[in-house]
Amino acid sequence: MNAPVTDKKPRLTTSAMIASIAAEGQRVKAAPFGKALVDYAATRPDVVGLTADLAKYTDLHLFGQAYPERFFQMGMAEQLLMATAGGMAKEGLVPFATTYAVFGTRRAYDFIHQVIAEENLNVKICCALPGLTTGYGPSHQATEDLAMMRAVPGLTVVDPCDALDIEQAVPQIAEHPGPVYMRLLRGNVPLVLDEYDYRFELGKAKLLRDGADVLIIASGFMTMRALEAAAALAADRVDVAVLHCPTIKPLDEATLLQQVRSKPRLVVVAENHSVVGGLGEAVASLLLQHGVHPPAFRLAGLPDAFLDAGALPTLHERYGISTTALSERIKAWLG
Repeated sequence: MNAPVTDKKPRLTTSAMIASIAAEGQRVKAAPFGKALVDYAATRPDVVGLTADLAKYTDLHLFGQAYPERFFQMGMAEQLLMATAGGMAKEGLVPFATTYAVFGTRRAYDFIHQVIAEENLNVKICCALPGLTTGYGPSHQATEDLAMMRAVPGLTVVDPCDALDIEQAVPQIAEHPGPVYMRLLRGNVPLVLDEYDYRFELGKAKLLRDGADVLIIASGFMTMRALEAAAALAADRVDVAVLHCPTIKPLDEATLLQQVRSKPRLVVVAENHSVVGGLGEAVASLLLQHGVHPPAFRLAGLPDAFLDAGALPTLHERYGISTTALSERIKAWLG
Protein backbone atom coordinates (compact mmCIF):
# COMPACT_ATOMS: atom_id res chain seq x y z
CA MET A 1 0.00 0.00 0.00
CA ASN A 2 3.08 2.28 0.13
CA ALA A 3 3.90 2.04 -3.58
CA PRO A 4 5.14 5.20 -5.32
CA VAL A 5 2.41 7.51 -6.53
CA THR A 6 1.98 6.96 -10.27
CA ASP A 7 -0.96 6.81 -12.61
CA LYS A 8 -0.25 3.36 -13.98
CA LYS A 9 -0.92 -0.21 -12.99
CA PRO A 10 2.36 -1.60 -14.33
CA ARG A 11 1.24 -5.21 -14.67
CA LEU A 12 -1.72 -4.32 -16.93
CA THR A 13 -1.89 -2.86 -20.42
CA THR A 14 -4.02 0.18 -21.12
CA SER A 15 -5.79 -1.43 -24.09
CA ALA A 16 -6.84 -4.43 -22.03
CA MET A 17 -8.08 -2.45 -19.07
CA ILE A 18 -10.14 0.11 -21.01
CA ALA A 19 -11.79 -2.30 -23.45
CA SER A 20 -15.07 -0.79 -24.60
CA ILE A 21 -18.43 -2.56 -24.49
CA ALA A 22 -19.48 -0.59 -27.58
CA ALA A 23 -20.07 -2.61 -30.73
CA GLU A 24 -18.26 -1.66 -33.92
CA GLY A 25 -19.98 1.33 -35.48
CA GLN A 26 -22.13 2.04 -32.42
CA ARG A 27 -22.66 5.64 -31.37
CA VAL A 28 -20.47 6.58 -28.41
CA LYS A 29 -19.49 9.58 -26.31
CA ALA A 30 -16.03 9.93 -24.87
CA ALA A 31 -15.50 10.24 -21.11
CA PRO A 32 -19.05 11.24 -20.11
CA PHE A 33 -18.33 11.03 -16.38
CA GLY A 34 -15.22 13.19 -16.46
CA LYS A 35 -16.79 15.81 -18.71
CA ALA A 36 -20.01 15.96 -16.70
CA LEU A 37 -18.09 16.38 -13.45
CA VAL A 38 -15.94 19.15 -14.94
CA ASP A 39 -19.06 20.98 -16.09
CA TYR A 40 -20.87 20.57 -12.78
CA ALA A 41 -17.86 21.62 -10.69
CA ALA A 42 -17.51 24.89 -12.62
CA THR A 43 -20.12 26.46 -10.33
CA ARG A 44 -19.48 24.24 -7.33
CA PRO A 45 -16.12 25.03 -5.70
CA ASP A 46 -16.94 22.53 -2.94
CA VAL A 47 -16.63 19.59 -5.36
CA VAL A 48 -13.29 17.79 -5.14
CA GLY A 49 -11.93 14.75 -6.98
CA LEU A 50 -9.87 11.93 -5.51
CA THR A 51 -8.51 8.76 -7.03
CA ALA A 52 -6.29 5.82 -6.14
CA ASP A 53 -3.72 5.69 -8.95
CA LEU A 54 -6.44 5.48 -11.62
CA ALA A 55 -7.29 8.99 -12.81
CA LYS A 56 -7.10 8.31 -16.54
CA TYR A 57 -8.74 4.90 -16.16
CA THR A 58 -11.83 6.45 -14.54
CA ASP A 59 -11.85 9.66 -16.66
CA LEU A 60 -11.14 11.71 -13.53
CA HIS A 61 -7.97 13.03 -15.20
CA LEU A 62 -10.20 15.56 -16.96
CA PHE A 63 -11.25 16.97 -13.59
CA GLY A 64 -7.60 17.04 -12.49
CA GLN A 65 -6.64 19.01 -15.59
CA ALA A 66 -9.48 21.50 -15.11
CA TYR A 67 -9.13 21.94 -11.35
CA PRO A 68 -5.66 20.82 -10.26
CA GLU A 69 -6.07 22.51 -6.87
CA ARG A 70 -9.14 20.34 -6.19
CA PHE A 71 -7.66 17.06 -7.42
CA PHE A 72 -6.02 14.56 -5.05
CA GLN A 73 -3.99 11.54 -6.16
CA MET A 74 -3.93 9.09 -3.25
CA GLY A 75 -1.78 6.37 -4.79
CA MET A 76 -2.58 2.67 -4.57
CA ALA A 77 -4.29 3.04 -1.19
CA GLU A 78 -8.03 2.58 -1.51
CA GLN A 79 -8.69 2.57 2.23
CA LEU A 80 -6.91 5.92 2.47
CA LEU A 81 -8.94 7.14 -0.50
CA MET A 82 -12.24 6.46 1.28
CA ALA A 83 -11.06 7.72 4.66
CA THR A 84 -9.80 10.96 3.12
CA ALA A 85 -13.03 11.44 1.19
CA GLY A 86 -14.93 11.02 4.45
CA GLY A 87 -12.76 13.59 6.19
CA MET A 88 -13.26 16.09 3.37
CA ALA A 89 -17.02 15.58 3.52
CA LYS A 90 -16.93 16.35 7.24
CA GLU A 91 -15.39 19.71 6.34
CA GLY A 92 -18.27 20.53 3.97
CA LEU A 93 -16.75 19.42 0.67
CA VAL A 94 -18.41 17.08 -1.84
CA PRO A 95 -15.78 14.45 -2.69
CA PHE A 96 -16.00 12.29 -5.82
CA ALA A 97 -13.77 9.27 -5.15
CA THR A 98 -12.89 7.04 -8.11
CA THR A 99 -11.16 3.71 -8.55
CA TYR A 100 -11.99 0.28 -9.96
CA ALA A 101 -15.08 -1.36 -8.51
CA VAL A 102 -13.15 -4.34 -7.13
CA PHE A 103 -10.84 -2.07 -5.18
CA GLY A 104 -13.50 0.38 -4.07
CA THR A 105 -15.73 -2.37 -2.71
CA ARG A 106 -13.75 -5.47 -1.78
CA ARG A 107 -10.61 -3.69 -0.61
CA ALA A 108 -12.17 -0.61 1.00
CA TYR A 109 -15.50 -1.98 2.23
CA ASP A 110 -14.92 -1.41 5.94
CA PHE A 111 -13.90 2.20 5.35
CA ILE A 112 -17.02 2.86 3.28
CA HIS A 113 -19.15 1.23 5.97
CA GLN A 114 -17.56 2.80 9.05
CA VAL A 115 -16.07 6.11 7.91
CA ILE A 116 -18.60 7.18 5.26
CA ALA A 117 -21.95 5.42 5.58
CA GLU A 118 -22.27 5.20 9.36
CA GLU A 119 -21.93 8.98 9.58
CA ASN A 120 -24.04 9.57 6.44
CA LEU A 121 -21.26 11.60 4.85
CA ASN A 122 -21.71 13.28 1.50
CA VAL A 123 -19.23 11.16 -0.48
CA LYS A 124 -19.80 10.03 -4.08
CA ILE A 125 -17.97 6.77 -4.83
CA CYS A 126 -17.72 6.24 -8.60
CA CYS A 127 -16.16 2.97 -9.70
CA ALA A 128 -15.11 1.74 -13.14
CA LEU A 129 -14.99 -1.85 -14.44
CA PRO A 130 -18.23 -3.00 -12.77
CA GLY A 131 -19.38 -6.58 -13.25
CA LEU A 132 -17.96 -8.23 -16.35
CA THR A 133 -16.44 -5.22 -18.15
CA THR A 134 -12.82 -6.40 -18.18
CA GLY A 135 -11.24 -9.60 -19.33
CA TYR A 136 -8.67 -9.68 -16.54
CA GLY A 137 -10.35 -12.40 -14.52
CA PRO A 138 -11.72 -12.40 -10.95
CA SER A 139 -9.08 -10.02 -9.56
CA HIS A 140 -10.59 -7.20 -11.64
CA GLN A 141 -14.17 -8.38 -12.30
CA ALA A 142 -16.51 -6.79 -9.76
CA THR A 143 -19.32 -9.29 -10.15
CA GLU A 144 -20.48 -8.89 -6.54
CA ASP A 145 -20.20 -5.12 -5.99
CA LEU A 146 -23.95 -4.43 -6.00
CA ALA A 147 -24.57 -7.15 -3.42
CA MET A 148 -21.95 -5.61 -1.13
CA MET A 149 -23.07 -2.01 -1.57
CA ARG A 150 -26.81 -2.79 -1.30
CA ALA A 151 -26.12 -4.16 2.16
CA VAL A 152 -24.58 -0.91 3.47
CA PRO A 153 -27.25 1.02 5.42
CA GLY A 154 -28.13 4.39 3.95
CA LEU A 155 -26.00 4.00 0.82
CA THR A 156 -27.66 4.93 -2.49
CA VAL A 157 -26.61 2.62 -5.35
CA VAL A 158 -26.73 3.60 -9.04
CA ASP A 159 -25.99 1.54 -12.19
CA PRO A 160 -26.24 3.75 -15.32
CA CYS A 161 -26.80 2.34 -18.80
CA ASP A 162 -24.95 4.64 -21.16
CA ALA A 163 -23.26 8.02 -21.66
CA LEU A 164 -26.52 9.97 -21.34
CA ASP A 165 -27.38 8.21 -18.09
CA ILE A 166 -23.96 8.99 -16.63
CA GLU A 167 -23.99 12.63 -17.73
CA GLN A 168 -27.39 13.22 -16.16
CA ALA A 169 -26.65 11.19 -13.04
CA VAL A 170 -23.53 13.18 -12.05
CA PRO A 171 -25.27 16.40 -10.95
CA GLN A 172 -28.11 14.48 -9.31
CA ILE A 173 -25.88 12.29 -7.16
CA ALA A 174 -23.81 15.37 -6.31
CA GLU A 175 -26.91 17.15 -5.02
CA HIS A 176 -28.27 14.10 -3.21
CA PRO A 177 -27.49 14.39 0.52
CA GLY A 178 -25.55 11.38 1.76
CA PRO A 179 -23.26 8.70 0.34
CA VAL A 180 -23.69 7.27 -3.16
CA TYR A 181 -22.05 4.34 -4.95
CA MET A 182 -22.23 4.64 -8.75
CA ARG A 183 -20.92 2.20 -11.29
CA LEU A 184 -18.94 3.79 -14.14
CA LEU A 185 -18.52 3.08 -17.81
CA ARG A 186 -15.44 4.94 -19.02
CA GLY A 187 -13.69 5.82 -22.25
CA ASN A 188 -15.90 5.58 -25.33
CA VAL A 189 -19.29 4.84 -23.78
CA PRO A 190 -22.30 3.76 -25.88
CA LEU A 191 -25.11 6.25 -26.40
CA VAL A 192 -28.56 4.67 -26.71
CA LEU A 193 -31.09 6.22 -24.33
CA ASP A 194 -31.39 9.50 -26.21
CA GLU A 195 -33.58 7.62 -28.70
CA TYR A 196 -36.19 6.92 -26.01
CA ASP A 197 -37.03 10.42 -24.72
CA TYR A 198 -35.24 9.42 -21.54
CA ARG A 199 -34.08 11.48 -18.58
CA PHE A 200 -32.31 10.09 -15.55
CA GLU A 201 -34.10 10.63 -12.24
CA LEU A 202 -32.44 9.36 -9.10
CA GLY A 203 -34.65 6.70 -7.54
CA LYS A 204 -36.84 6.24 -10.61
CA ALA A 205 -37.24 3.38 -13.10
CA LYS A 206 -38.32 4.24 -16.66
CA LEU A 207 -40.29 2.15 -19.16
CA LEU A 208 -38.42 2.47 -22.45
CA ARG A 209 -40.70 0.25 -24.54
CA ASP A 210 -43.86 -1.74 -23.82
CA GLY A 211 -44.68 -5.32 -24.77
CA ALA A 212 -47.26 -8.00 -24.05
CA ASP A 213 -45.14 -11.16 -23.84
CA VAL A 214 -42.04 -10.36 -21.79
CA LEU A 215 -41.00 -7.64 -19.34
CA ILE A 216 -37.22 -7.21 -19.04
CA ILE A 217 -36.16 -5.26 -15.96
CA ALA A 218 -32.57 -4.18 -16.46
CA SER A 219 -29.80 -1.94 -15.17
CA GLY A 220 -26.41 -0.84 -16.44
CA PHE A 221 -25.40 -1.78 -19.95
CA MET A 222 -27.80 -4.73 -19.77
CA THR A 223 -30.57 -2.22 -20.50
CA MET A 224 -28.84 -1.63 -23.85
CA ARG A 225 -28.66 -5.39 -24.39
CA ALA A 226 -32.31 -5.74 -23.41
CA LEU A 227 -33.35 -3.15 -26.01
CA GLU A 228 -31.29 -4.95 -28.64
CA ALA A 229 -32.77 -8.32 -27.63
CA ALA A 230 -36.29 -6.85 -27.77
CA ALA A 231 -35.68 -5.70 -31.36
CA ALA A 232 -34.29 -9.11 -32.31
CA LEU A 233 -37.16 -11.00 -30.66
CA ALA A 234 -39.72 -8.86 -32.48
CA ALA A 235 -38.70 -10.70 -35.65
CA ASP A 236 -39.95 -13.89 -33.96
CA ARG A 237 -43.22 -12.16 -32.98
CA VAL A 238 -42.18 -11.90 -29.33
CA ASP A 239 -43.36 -8.60 -27.87
CA VAL A 240 -40.86 -7.39 -25.25
CA ALA A 241 -41.11 -4.49 -22.79
CA VAL A 242 -37.94 -2.99 -21.28
CA LEU A 243 -37.95 -1.27 -17.89
CA HIS A 244 -34.68 0.51 -17.09
CA CYS A 245 -33.88 0.55 -13.36
CA PRO A 246 -30.71 2.64 -12.92
CA THR A 247 -31.20 3.15 -9.18
CA ILE A 248 -30.64 -0.19 -7.48
CA LYS A 249 -31.15 1.23 -4.00
CA PRO A 250 -33.63 2.58 -3.18
CA LEU A 251 -35.72 0.71 -5.72
CA ASP A 252 -38.59 2.42 -7.49
CA GLU A 253 -41.02 0.00 -5.88
CA ALA A 254 -44.20 1.64 -7.17
CA THR A 255 -43.13 1.48 -10.82
CA LEU A 256 -41.82 -2.06 -10.54
CA LEU A 257 -45.00 -3.35 -8.93
CA GLN A 258 -47.21 -1.48 -11.39
CA GLN A 259 -45.37 -2.84 -14.41
CA VAL A 260 -45.35 -6.45 -13.21
CA ARG A 261 -49.04 -6.27 -12.30
CA SER A 262 -50.07 -4.62 -15.55
CA LYS A 263 -49.87 -7.71 -17.81
CA PRO A 264 -49.51 -11.49 -17.33
CA ARG A 265 -46.08 -11.98 -18.91
CA LEU A 266 -42.67 -13.51 -18.32
CA VAL A 267 -40.54 -11.25 -16.10
CA VAL A 268 -36.78 -11.32 -16.70
CA VAL A 269 -34.25 -9.33 -14.67
CA ALA A 270 -31.10 -8.72 -16.73
CA GLU A 271 -28.01 -7.45 -14.96
CA ASN A 272 -24.24 -7.29 -15.29
CA HIS A 273 -23.78 -8.83 -11.85
CA SER A 274 -23.88 -12.16 -10.07
CA VAL A 275 -27.36 -13.66 -9.69
CA VAL A 276 -26.58 -13.52 -5.95
CA GLY A 277 -27.51 -10.29 -4.21
CA GLY A 278 -28.09 -7.91 -7.11
CA LEU A 279 -31.07 -6.33 -8.84
CA GLY A 280 -32.67 -9.71 -9.57
CA GLU A 281 -32.90 -10.76 -5.95
CA ALA A 282 -34.01 -7.25 -4.96
CA VAL A 283 -36.90 -7.37 -7.44
CA ALA A 284 -37.81 -10.95 -6.47
CA SER A 285 -37.96 -9.96 -2.80
CA LEU A 286 -40.11 -6.94 -3.59
CA LEU A 287 -42.62 -8.99 -5.59
CA LEU A 288 -42.84 -11.72 -2.96
CA GLN A 289 -43.35 -9.25 -0.13
CA HIS A 290 -46.26 -7.65 -2.00
CA GLY A 291 -47.85 -10.92 -3.12
CA VAL A 292 -47.24 -10.20 -6.81
CA HIS A 293 -46.77 -13.40 -8.83
CA PRO A 294 -45.98 -13.12 -12.55
CA PRO A 295 -46.57 -16.24 -14.69
CA ALA A 296 -42.80 -16.82 -14.68
CA PHE A 297 -39.74 -15.04 -13.25
CA ARG A 298 -36.15 -15.54 -14.39
CA LEU A 299 -32.72 -14.03 -13.64
CA ALA A 300 -30.40 -13.26 -16.56
CA GLY A 301 -27.24 -12.43 -14.67
CA LEU A 302 -23.75 -13.78 -14.17
CA PRO A 303 -23.28 -17.18 -12.51
CA ASP A 304 -22.25 -17.57 -8.87
CA ALA A 305 -18.70 -18.44 -9.88
CA PHE A 306 -15.25 -17.02 -10.50
CA LEU A 307 -15.33 -16.05 -14.17
CA ASP A 308 -12.69 -16.64 -16.83
CA ALA A 309 -10.25 -14.18 -18.32
CA GLY A 310 -10.46 -13.41 -22.01
CA ALA A 311 -11.96 -11.14 -24.65
CA LEU A 312 -15.13 -9.37 -23.50
CA PRO A 313 -17.38 -10.36 -26.45
CA THR A 314 -16.48 -14.01 -25.90
CA LEU A 315 -17.03 -13.77 -22.15
CA HIS A 316 -20.38 -11.99 -22.53
CA GLU A 317 -21.58 -14.72 -24.89
CA ARG A 318 -20.27 -17.50 -22.64
CA TYR A 319 -21.94 -16.12 -19.53
CA GLY A 320 -25.25 -15.23 -21.15
CA ILE A 321 -25.19 -11.43 -21.16
CA SER A 322 -24.57 -10.72 -24.85
CA THR A 323 -27.54 -9.62 -26.94
CA THR A 324 -27.67 -12.98 -28.73
CA ALA A 325 -27.34 -14.99 -25.54
CA LEU A 326 -30.03 -12.94 -23.77
CA SER A 327 -32.40 -13.40 -26.73
CA GLU A 328 -31.83 -17.15 -26.78
CA ARG A 329 -32.36 -17.44 -23.02
CA ILE A 330 -35.66 -15.61 -23.28
CA LYS A 331 -36.87 -17.80 -26.14
CA ALA A 332 -35.96 -20.88 -24.13
CA TRP A 333 -37.82 -19.57 -21.06
CA LEU A 334 -40.88 -18.88 -23.21
CA GLY A 335 -40.75 -22.44 -24.46
